Amino acid sequence: MGHGHGHSHAQEAEPASQRVRTLLMWLLVPLALATIVGAALLYPFGHEQKTGAEVGLHQQPVNAVVTGVQENCGEKCIAVTVRMSDGAASGQSITIPSVHGPGAPHFDVGDEVVLSYSGSQPQAAESYQIVDFQRGWSLVVLAVLFAAAVLLLGRWQGLAALGALLLSFVVLVLFIMPSILAGENPLMVAVVGAGLIMFVVLYLTHGISARTSTAVLGTLVSLALIGVLGALFSAASSLTGLDEDTINLVTVLGTDIDTRGLLLAGTLIGALGVLDDVTVTQTSAVWELRRANDKLTWRELFAAGSRIGRDHMSSVVNTLVMAYAGAALPLLLAISLAGRSMGEILTAQQIAQEIVRTLVGSIGLVAAIPVTTALAALVAVRQEVAPAVPEPSVPSEPEKPARKPAAKPAAKEPAAQRRNRIEGDLFIGYDPDKGPWERPTERAARRAAPARQAPPARRRSSGSP
Repeated sequence: MGHGHGHSHAQEAEPASQRVRTLLMWLLVPLALATIVGAALLYPFGHEQKTGAEVGLHQQPVNAVVTGVQENCGEKCIAVTVRMSDGAASGQSITIPSVHGPGAPHFDVGDEVVLSYSGSQPQAAESYQIVDFQRGWSLVVLAVLFAAAVLLLGRWQGLAALGALLLSFVVLVLFIMPSILAGENPLMVAVVGAGLIMFVVLYLTHGISARTSTAVLGTLVSLALIGVLGALFSAASSLTGLDEDTINLVTVLGTDIDTRGLLLAGTLIGALGVLDDVTVTQTSAVWELRRANDKLTWRELFAAGSRIGRDHMSSVVNTLVMAYAGAALPLLLAISLAGRSMGEILTAQQIAQEIVRTLVGSIGLVAAIPVTTALAALVAVRQEVAPAVPEPSVPSEPEKPARKPAAKPAAKEPAAQRRNRIEGDLFIGYDPDKGPWERPTERAARRAAPARQAPPARRRSSGSP
């Protein structure tokens, strides 16, 4: 849910005119009310989600430290001795066999690992398995570095961005995940959750203004378009959304979950951050064009903003495609070794669903450019451009009353002299307060010119030494 690019979208607060406020109210309030009502209807009030033990997950995590590694346990097997730091047998050491070879994790003395305890006999080594490494401190240090970088560069706006990111996870954890686990339609939950995130993130990060409201409108319209296209083409492609992880989830929960809707929900959530970047950038571009020239019409603003958006379009589409390709890279490598044709690879379930998600998300991003530009031009053309604030003048001594030029005597001057007179500002330093400027005649110019000194007379030689 982060930005796909490093653009700066800082906006100056501009008072919106009454026409702009009315227009935004008619466009935005119905969508905001629909989002709130949808969240209230989809939230699982009174639903108690089963815990891991209640659905058959009896494994409990236990932290431990590797104290020894021996390779005499058999072929492709090593014996790892660990000392548990918590759990029912805290402080005791056990030896656990582990797989050794290509694709298996490598253990060294001092590694902090996580064991899976079945809950039967705390003293028996058979009750434990090594399932993961402890990586809490490294993630905490990375998170602190990330927050420091954002605050150092963005300062107060960076703090607002971190707050918006935290609230995004709150919506994801407290609304989207419980609603889907309770059996609600994942696609509807994702649309409503994305709307909540956009309202919170955009207004908190970029402030409450006409620009932000226009970006929110463009984002919500694009999200709705992604949802509709995703539903149509996933049904037309007969996608089920049943990959290995989804099958395990459905098996554990034992409830009927719309796996196809879960696939589309991931598409919407994955496109959120890039949509934020596109809509805010386009809105800011249109607003700055309006400020630079308040004579531009709606069509001219839309055309100029669209030209800016075309340059942005290729980069955001490439960002989304590379994000999905990077996530599916191990799958692509595995399928490429199967000796299947390119057509069979692209139409396989696991690859086809990634293609649908990528193309549907890209269509939504491309559509966000003209949609947001049109909305921004529609709002900005009705926005009253604030006049430039005059610079404070330096107090000076009271000016003396300017000498008024005599207008009537000028009519009595000779006609030849009136023909040589030039009136008005010639942009050459002429001060009009001193009266009309007159071209000097040749006789006056010769009188005003400094007299040239005669060269010294040459002494005539008398021939005497």
